[in-house]
Order: sequence, then structure tokens, then C-alpha cells
Amino acid sequence: MSKEVTPVMDTHSYAHPDQAVVRHLSLDLTADFTAKKIFGTATYDITVQPGADSIILDSRDLEIQKVMVDDAETPFTLGTSSEWLGQPLSIPVKTGSKKIAITYSTRPGAEALQWLEPSQTAGKKLPYLFTQGQAILTRTWIPIQDSPGIRMTYDAKISVPKELMAVMSASNPQSKNEDGVYTFKMAQPIPAYLIALAIGDLEFKSLGKRTGVYTEPSMMDKASSELTDTEKMVEAAEALYGPYQWERYDLIVLPPSFPFGGMENPRLTFATPTILAGDKSLVALIAHELAHSWSGNLVTNATWNDFWLNEGFTVYFELRIMEALYGKSYTAMLASLGYQSLKATVADLTPRETHLFLDLAGKNPDDGMTDIAYEKGAHFLLMLEEKAGRETFDAFLKSYFKDHEFQSMTTTTFLEYLDENLIKPNKLDVNVDEWVYGPGLPANCPVASSERFTSVDVQADNFIKGQPAPSLNINGWTTQEWLHFIQALPDSLSAAQMKDLDTAFGFTKSGNSEIQAAWYKLAINQGYGKQIVPSIRQFLVEVGRRKFLTPLYTAMLENGMKEEAQSIYKEARPNYHSVAYNTMDKLFSEAKD
Repeated sequence: MSKEVTPVMDTHSYAHPDQAVVRHLSLDLTADFTAKKIFGTATYDITVQPGADSIILDSRDLEIQKVMVDDAETPFTLGTSSEWLGQPLSIPVKTGSKKIAITYSTRPGAEALQWLEPSQTAGKKLPYLFTQGQAILTRTWIPIQDSPGIRMTYDAKISVPKELMAVMSASNPQSKNEDGVYTFKMAQPIPAYLIALAIGDLEFKSLGKRTGVYTEPSMMDKASSELTDTEKMVEAAEALYGPYQWERYDLIVLPPSFPFGGMENPRLTFATPTILAGDKSLVALIAHELAHSWSGNLVTNATWNDFWLNEGFTVYFELRIMEALYGKSYTAMLASLGYQSLKATVADLTPRETHLFLDLAGKNPDDGMTDIAYEKGAHFLLMLEEKAGRETFDAFLKSYFKDHEFQSMTTTTFLEYLDENLIKPNKLDVNVDEWVYGPGLPANCPVASSERFTSVDVQADNFIKGQPAPSLNINGWTTQEWLHFIQALPDSLSAAQMKDLDTAFGFTKSGNSEIQAAWYKLAINQGYGKQIVPSIRQFLVEVGRRKFLTPLYTAMLENGMKEEAQSIYKEARPNYHSVAYNTMDKLFSEAKD
């Protein structure tokens, strides 16, 4: 299935796939919730090139106990540790070596793993565990060649406490069994960052012929009713860019400490409960994670410098799915919000950080996960669509996914393909290098226009000029219109105006995570934050999504609420995944007097 491609050397991996590479992984692991460790054996099918004498895997904070090469115990070497990369695990092999097996254990602080106490779950009775591998954290729970340019198939046997259920980014059970042992198979080759595991008090509900949702029982009704359009999304995506290649598309709604909105683990999207707004207004996130089944999972960035090839394509694809289901008017609002976010990001970053092609050598690849990859990448594709015409551009993208399925992709290779298959045949005049290798936003960056937002601007202007909040014409506004309204308000509102807004519209207690986050940021910037500290505290303690944490803590630190921020973070940090608390630790460290 996977076509042979020339391996790319990845600055964020110790692996040398040109010498020896993993083709298949078999896991036999046990989850110990008391010790907060995963332990067992990982067995690998490998290919060794003539003359190679070792295979190198990535390992970070793992306890390596024994290594076997073709059934013979073999000495191994753990190299010098690096802050982000961990240690190279070097195992001697020969040209004819076929298998290696590693007996190992994780440590309690493994950064990919979040062990939750019962009190941190919805049910409050049983513990929970989930993994987050992107970008280079899979090496903290599996010794592996942890590069997005290296693909492998895998199977697994996972033993868990009998009252819990395990699911993975693979074929999954749909009910608990009696012995607590679950088996899995991923027949399509994937990179290491997409190997994922969740263990908890889970149940499953079907959403369609090949879609369904897992979550804790107490959350199932809310989750399943919010996600009823999932099957329609899959159908819309296939109509755009070709068959869905992963058999099933299921979701798991995790506890709120999950650090991202969603993670596109194949066959099983991991999703934050903050998307459950009660009105389907935040399900664009599901369209985004589904789109990754083509852009990211099917065709994958070869290194994290090429991250925009995953995310820029996916934001564009997400907009197309949403347009197919909910219309152009709705999608114009999403695109407009994306453009606003992109402009703000460009203003906050250095010029070099606004290039699509990144330079992350010596850095945590997490640093590249900004709106540049997502929104500038998407706007580059929107520009190409404008130049080529939608029909021509759709045909190009469909061929791109087909021609490179189950392969990795570098920026250079993509641009060559773009030139040969879209630009030259259609005689397009496009400033590709300026977009990809240049800073900021080129002059031909598309700007979304939303008539619905124009109406919102009128109401915002009326309020700024003194019209009381209860008399504003807000009938039928969606989450997106409310977000635009909040973002359109200036930093010069009075305390009385802020109170008027809050009393009329209930922003502080809205229950819609996106609206709450936008409102809290405005309130903090306006000096109104001190009046609603309990609500801000509750939000930041309960929600671990980094997208919300970073701007809110930043606003507090910059607007006279440093003591409140420190107090809240001290309480909240134990609830956060390492992806979130590492970012917050840095934020607070840099804010010291």
C-alpha cells in the first residue's frame, strides 16, 4: 500500500531510516494506574540496508530493560539526552536482521501520557488515561522512530483494569469485555505521532454506518446529539477529494484537560468537550479533524518544518466541508474569523516565524504550531483556488491526495508537484516563493467578506456610541457572530458598559467555551476581569485547551492580574497535560519581575 519514497532526515529524530527502518510495530502492554506506568514489550519488523550495523530509535525518559534481535538478547546503547529529543536508542543489527523486541516501562512523568484521577473525569468514579503524541511525544511512551516521515503499520494488545475500556487509533471494540484485555490493528501505515491510546469508563454510540462516538456514559447524550452530522461530513469530504481510506471514522470526547481542540488520530479523532456547545456551532473542529484523514494522515508532512502541508490544507478542506453542509454564508464567517486571527498572529511573531516553511532546528516543534501553518497555509490555497478556478483546483487537490497517498511530503516536493500539475498547465502567474519562503501576508492574500459580520459591526458600533446592550438587534446570532461582536469592541469600554453587556447577554456564564474565552480576554484587558475572577478561575481550572489558556494567562499577566494568574495556575496546573503546562510554565517564567 505504501509506496517507497526516499527517506528524509529529520532534525527532530535520531533515526536514520536510510540505514534501518521500522515497518511494523506490535505492542503488548499493560496500563498500571496505581504506579502510573505503561509496561510491556514492543516488537518491530525492520528493514536493514546492506552495510548498516545498527538501528536507531527515539527514546525519552523510558526504562529500557531488555532488547532482543531475532530472538537473541542483545546489548543496546542509550546516547546523550537532549531536552526535546530525549536519547537515541542504538541497537546493533545485521543486514539480514528482521525483528527487534524491546521490554520497557514508561515513567510516571511521561509527557505523552495524562493519568487522570476519578475526580478529574465526568463520572468521578474511575481513573482515565489518554496519550498525545504530536509532535514528538510518542517517544515518551514507546521507543520508536518518532519522525512524521517514517510510516509503519501496527497491532496491539493492551491490558487494563477490568472496569475500564481501551481504544486506540486502530480497529476498536464497541463495548467493554470481561477480562480487560483489548486487541487492535492498524493496517494502514502511519507515522508514530498518530499512534494513540485512551483508557477509561467508556461507552460507544453509533452515529452512522461508519461513524460513532466514545465518551464517558454521563456525557454520551450531549456528545452524540452534538455530533449527529458526522456521517454527512464524511460523505461531503469524499465528494470533494476522493474515498475515505480508513474504514471507520469514530470520535472520542475526552475529559476537558485535553490540550488541543482535537487530534486527528486515524480512525479515532480525539476531541475536547469544549466543542459541545449544545447547538452544533463548534463542529467545524470535527470537519477539521476529519479533513486530516486526507491532509496529514494520508499525505503527511515529512518533517515539522513542513507542518503547513498538514494544517494549511486541512483548514482549507475544513472550510469546503462546512460550505457543503452549512452554506457559503456560514463559511464566510469562519473564514473571516480565521483571517482576523491570522493578522493578529502575524503582528505577534517575528518576520522569520511567519514563513510557511519553518526553521525549527534546535527548537521544540510545538513552537511551529501557530496560525501561520493553519491560516496562512489555508489562505495560500484560497489564493490558488482564486487563480485557477474552483473546478480546476479541486481536480488538482484530488489528484495530489491520490498520487501521494500513504506517503510523506516535503515543501520542496509539493511545490514541484504544484508547478508541474497546476501552475504550468494553467499558465498561472502566482508568487509562490513570497507565500512560502517570505514573511507576513502577501498583497494578494484573500480577505473573506461576510455580510452577516457587517450587520454585527453595525450593532457593535451602536453599542460603542451609547445604545444600551438590551436594545441591540442580536436576533438569531450564531457563536461566530457573537465572537465577531466581542472582538469588534474596543479597549476603551467603561466598567458600566462591560457590566451592561454581561447582564444583557450572560457572557461570563455562557457555557460556550469559545464565547467565554473571548469575553474573559476582553474583560481582563478592560479591567473588568477582577470582578469575575471566580468564573475565570473555574474556566481555567476545568479546561486544559492551550488555545484558551495562553491568551487568558497572558492577558492577566499584562493587565495587573499577576497575583490572580499565579493563584489560578497553581490550582490548575495539575489538571493540564504536559503540552499545555510546558507552554504555561514558559509564559510565567518569562513574566517574572
